[in-house]
Formats: sequence, C-alpha cells, structure tokens
Amino acid sequence: MLQGAGWGHVPATVAVRTMAGASTVSVSLPELRSLLTSGRARLFDVRSREEAAAGTIPGAVNIPVSELESALQMEPAAFKALYRTEKPKQEDENLVFFCQMGKRGFQATQLARRLGYTGARNYAGAYKEWFEKEG
Repeated sequence: MLQGAGWGHVPATVAVRTMAGASTVSVSLPELRSLLTSGRARLFDVRSREEAAAGTIPGAVNIPVSELESALQMEPAAFKALYRTEKPKQEDENLVFFCQMGKRGFQATQLARRLGYTGARNYAGAYKEWFEKEG
C-alpha cells in the first residue's frame, strides 16, 4: 500500500530519473570525460560571466543561470547571435549544465527539463571538481 508512504519526500533526482526513463540526471567526472572525448555532450557553464572568464571547462558555452530561461526560449538565430553557438534542441541528449559548486547547475538542469529539454543533465562535481582533477 502507498498510504502514508511519504511520496512528498522522494528526492528530486529519483522523480526526474523515473520520468526520463533510462537517462540519468547527474553526470560523474569519468562519464563527462567520456562524453566529451566522444563528442556526445554539450556543456553549459551557468556561472556569471566573470566566473567563467576566470576559467571554465574547455568547450563550455557560458549562459548565466539568470539568463537561461529566456535563452532556451529564444529563436535559434537570436540564440546563435548572442551565444555564438547553435541553440540546443529539446530532444538533444547530454546537455550538461554546471556551475562552481553544483547548486546553480542543478537549478539550471531542472529549469531546462521543465522547458522540455529531456536530455538536460547536471555535472554535480561542477567546475570545482574539474579544476582540482583536470585543471
């Protein structure tokens, strides 16, 4: 029976993972390395422009989390003009969002998923882990 099972306390990642089927929301450093090596991921640095200018993961597109909702709803030509890259498609896989410590990257991933980007994923280790292990 599900009565009193406390479904309101199910972690968000479990709920999203269930909705997304086999895909996982979180990306580990080894998986991120593999995805980047094979060209199967697009990286989005959701930190401020100042933070990203001080260092980022190679190949990442900087879209501050405060701009992300409007950016993901832009027309493709406007997105490309502003961010100098193709706008991701809602069906694209492995759209990986990250920040400095993990919180903004998680928020960005949830926002993208709410907007229909089913392949949105969060690199929970964030730039901090990348810099410590890869930098």
